[in-house]
Amino acid sequence: MVLKKLVKLLVFTMISTSLVAQDYQPNFILIMADDLGYGDLGVYGSTLIKTPNLDQMAAQGVHLTSFYSSANVCTAARGGLLTGRYPIRLNLVSDVARPTNDIHLPESETTLAETLKAAGYATAIFGKWHLGSREEWSPLNHGFDEFYGVLHSNDMSPFILYQNEQQIEEPVNQSTLTQRYTEQALRFIEENQDDPFFIYLPHTFPHVPLFVTEEFEGQSEAGLYGDVVETLDWSTGTILNKVQELGLDENTLVIFTSDNGPWFEGSSGPLRSRKATSWEGGLRVPFIARWPGVIPAGSVSHEPAMNIDIYPTFTRLAGSTLPTSQVVDGKNILPLLANGEKTPHEALLLFNNDRIAGVRSGRWKLVVESFYRTAIASFDNTSSYYAPNGLLFDLEKDPSETYSYTRENPSVATRLRKLLEAGQEEFSSAVLPDMWNR
Repeated sequence: MVLKKLVKLLVFTMISTSLVAQDYQPNFILIMADDLGYGDLGVYGSTLIKTPNLDQMAAQGVHLTSFYSSANVCTAARGGLLTGRYPIRLNLVSDVARPTNDIHLPESETTLAETLKAAGYATAIFGKWHLGSREEWSPLNHGFDEFYGVLHSNDMSPFILYQNEQQIEEPVNQSTLTQRYTEQALRFIEENQDDPFFIYLPHTFPHVPLFVTEEFEGQSEAGLYGDVVETLDWSTGTILNKVQELGLDENTLVIFTSDNGPWFEGSSGPLRSRKATSWEGGLRVPFIARWPGVIPAGSVSHEPAMNIDIYPTFTRLAGSTLPTSQVVDGKNILPLLANGEKTPHEALLLFNNDRIAGVRSGRWKLVVESFYRTAIASFDNTSSYYAPNGLLFDLEKDPSETYSYTRENPSVATRLRKLLEAGQEEFSSAVLPDMWNR
């Protein structure tokens, strides 16, 4: 154990000085809730939902207050996370993957699982894939050694539980899904404790419809939704306990986040709106990272980052390299997590489907469109009161995006507008394939 600590200290020092160690590979556990709101955890301000395990995880590590999903809906967000690329590059922006369409993660894309597998990692996904609803598009074809879970959201039919290639349950007993995903993760940790492993645990919930076991039924002050979130908290605590029990605590980076903001239930906290919008409530999500001895306990960072950053961060830590065959938009954020450094991004692009709806840069956010009723409200066309630079929000003093400061800060608005236009120019050639059928 002492030797392991010394090796880890040496490696982290090397990483911190921009060198990559090839002989030390930490384990990775990436847990992602589905449609969990920014304000649904105690550490992010929830008073009705009790999340002691996640709150403790934050107390033992770092939580980010300006962490974004790469999309405001499920499929695109997952594609961005697993490839480190804006989802528009993946053609995952016309709709979510459904049993009734052909939307899927292209086989040409290199995923985080493929990169880590090539670096010697055992890889597994336990939960919701949602990057293709046919068996030939399963995660087993994208770098995962094991798959126990479902191909899409639980409000889509047919909803089938898989163990690798085998269909094992239909209809699915959804009340025990969180427990079963957790059991699979515990087994995988036990079996691979002597070698580096990567677990991707994308939960089915709290996407609707909501289900819980009797153990959690009626326990939360936030109704059934709260019961479901408290079950996810139990799951995370159980996994962290297993890691500690096996002596893997200081060799394992654990991350908890969400794929986008809350849907019909759930809290966005102080943020505006919710899922499927370009406002903060649709895109800003919880992010907690824990790695004892590397990430200082009780840390908080207000620096902007995005789920596309997880791929390059894990790749760097694994001693591997990013693929040369595709552009990776994410950045290594280990210095941000471990040393409290500034974000490596000049700006983060915020999308509505295939259009850039906004830009986050430092404390500022420029918004040029959002949904209003059944139409797109544009703030940057010549007939708009807000033209030419849209709505400019100061998220430090106004996180709810209530008041625009375009008039007061014209140079900031112009700078962000130029960043947005550069992104528009870069992605203008992205054309959605004709085969994507809604």
